[in-house]
Amino acid sequence: MRRLGLIALLLIAALGAGAGWLDSQISRPYRGHRPEKVFVDVPHGTSRFGVASILRRNDVIRSQLAFEIFSMWHFRKPLQAGEYYFDRPLDSREVFWQIAGGRIFVRTVTIPEGWNMYEMAAELDRQGVCTRDGFLEAAKNASLISDLAPNAPNLEGFLFPSTYQFTRHTTCELIVKRMVQNFRAELESLDPSGATSFPQGLALYQVVTLASLVERETPKSEERPMVAGVFYNRLRRGQPLQCDPTVQYALELEGRHTKNVRPADLHVDSLYNTYEHPGLPPGPIANPGEASLRAAIAPAQTDYLFFVANDQGGHFFAKTLAEHNRNVARYRHLLAGDSVTTEPSKTKRRGPS
Repeated sequence: MRRLGLIALLLIAALGAGAGWLDSQISRPYRGHRPEKVFVDVPHGTSRFGVASILRRNDVIRSQLAFEIFSMWHFRKPLQAGEYYFDRPLDSREVFWQIAGGRIFVRTVTIPEGWNMYEMAAELDRQGVCTRDGFLEAAKNASLISDLAPNAPNLEGFLFPSTYQFTRHTTCELIVKRMVQNFRAELESLDPSGATSFPQGLALYQVVTLASLVERETPKSEERPMVAGVFYNRLRRGQPLQCDPTVQYALELEGRHTKNVRPADLHVDSLYNTYEHPGLPPGPIANPGEASLRAAIAPAQTDYLFFVANDQGGHFFAKTLAEHNRNVARYRHLLAGDSVTTEPSKTKRRGPS
């Protein structure tokens, strides 16, 4: 009996020592990072023991064995594949829960409504997600929308603006595919029946083109159906749309980015110049969001034919040229009296006229 008691005491002491060792290995932040900040890639199908080995090899954890034991205690929590970023010392518990929770490293990029693909490319390049040239090359893959717009030369208009999360391994091709997938999802939510009948018999590509004009004309969601209605009215009458943002896009294609359209710019030789060419431009000039797409699909029924910027970030609307000219004079008066209320880039030089 004494021998059994001694053995029991030794076992208890051993278990206590083991527990103490385990706690010391997993509860203290480990400072073995070389370098201090490290990325760790956990491939799909890696076992718990494999994950522990990768973490120890990258000096993220203090003890591979201790991590394996702790991981087995939580066998109901699978370890998620992906790339993880460790920028400070963590204890093994924190490391385990980060991987079990799948908190992989991502870059979050917000693409605003109304950006064209050149602006998107510049922002993705700036954030180190995708090179400018790589994105623009991927955006040429019009086969991604061949069923929606068979004659589209690129993906302009179909790269849906949203907030995206990309890993370091996300390619430019995957980025544009995800944007197009989001466009398709948005289109389906706006038109769940998949109808092919749009106002004035326009094709989807033309509707998206008109939506891009609406997007660039006004930042106010509540105005967009009215702006779309004006454009449809002018199309029906065969009047030039006279949309400044189309001129800006024409200049962009020539490598001349500008926020302010000058009178001389209104004569730029381009099919995108809606002052010189009646009807819609050849394609979208930007990537519209939900409100502009909805407005282009269901425009306001209105008699308005003109609009000009006001001093509240929106527009004055008019049915006749005389009324429009009064609104232009009104806007200029407001601008002269409060020069900081409206950005010059939002000013319509002649408005649709």
